[in-house]
Amino acid sequence: MKKNSPFKDLKWQFLGPTNVSGRCTDVAVVTPKGKNYTIYVATATGGVWKTENEGTTWVPIFDQELSTSIGDIAIAPSNPDIIWVGTGEANIFRSSHAGCGIYKSTDGGKTWQHMGLTDTNTIARIVLHPQNPDIVYVAASGHEWTFNSERGVYKTTDGGKTWTKILYVNEQTGAVDLAMDPTHPETLYAVTWQRVRKKWSDPRNEPQYRRSGIWKSVDGGQTWQQINNGLPEPRFRGRIGIDICLSKPNVLYALVDNYEVSRELTEEEKADVYVRGLGAHIKGATVYRSDDGGENWRLVAPTTKEMKAYLERHSGTYGWVFGQIRVDPNNEDRVFIMGVPMSVSEDGGKTFRRVPNIYHGDHHGLWIDPDNSNYIVNVND
Repeated sequence: MKKNSPFKDLKWQFLGPTNVSGRCTDVAVVTPKGKNYTIYVATATGGVWKTENEGTTWVPIFDQELSTSIGDIAIAPSNPDIIWVGTGEANIFRSSHAGCGIYKSTDGGKTWQHMGLTDTNTIARIVLHPQNPDIVYVAASGHEWTFNSERGVYKTTDGGKTWTKILYVNEQTGAVDLAMDPTHPETLYAVTWQRVRKKWSDPRNEPQYRRSGIWKSVDGGQTWQQINNGLPEPRFRGRIGIDICLSKPNVLYALVDNYEVSRELTEEEKADVYVRGLGAHIKGATVYRSDDGGENWRLVAPTTKEMKAYLERHSGTYGWVFGQIRVDPNNEDRVFIMGVPMSVSEDGGKTFRRVPNIYHGDHHGLWIDPDNSNYIVNVND
């Protein structure tokens, strides 16, 4: 970025203010072997940051690239020096910025190489093969404000030299999440999301942009089938997040931004809807579980009056900003969902409670150590 700036030869001095934080979008961690965790954090407009002492000090490692808006970051399970960064925040804020494709580092973030997918604009998820670091899958959401065809799921088998689009719906529908079966890496789950935001509108009032779907492939993305049995009707499906339990890969969870009306509005609420242009009172965050590899889904939350009231407020009526769900890799009944608060379920999604002692809202990423489920890294606004 600096080398292309017209102000590159000017000398700048930092005057403040200090301690101004920003929105984080994802986190990736290298599990230590007798040393500290190495943590990488992706941000909405601040590039990528790295710590090798578990957060005591941080170093920016992406400031010289063409975009510092980051959608996702992933580390190769077979080689922790190989890091992939997808640019362009996939959350459709008015303050979100476009990216310029995908980058790769083979030296732990010291240097970066642009690997294409330039016009995807926003990249929501990167998934790598557990044994072969040259096989990479990318969920590209596409342009936020306009239609474009460079969106969907992409695959490379040569470390990013060439890419093949393996799942595409239309120029309004991009991919927003991916999950891989760790015991059978040819089995993939993808989420597509029909959305293009208008600058003057609220996504809650765009029913034509609510259709999401979950897809499954058992042959490395050569063929796909939709697996939406048990989910809400397409017209009520907003953004969906998906995750798989590493120790029991037949168990999956989906966090659905559900646009079904939860109850009739009062006269005062109807007036508020009319004046402010907001949608009706929707169900909001709903959690579905599959125990058969996504073939069938069942609603696990909310099922009680108390949980309905809690989850309706979980995303603050703007679930299109969130959509992240994480399953404990060692316990299929322990599930975390991101929203204005971060919430956890210990009973397979039947009940959720707010995770305590977190001093900020709007949660966008979570990493759970597969070797120690008590070690968790969370990123938020």
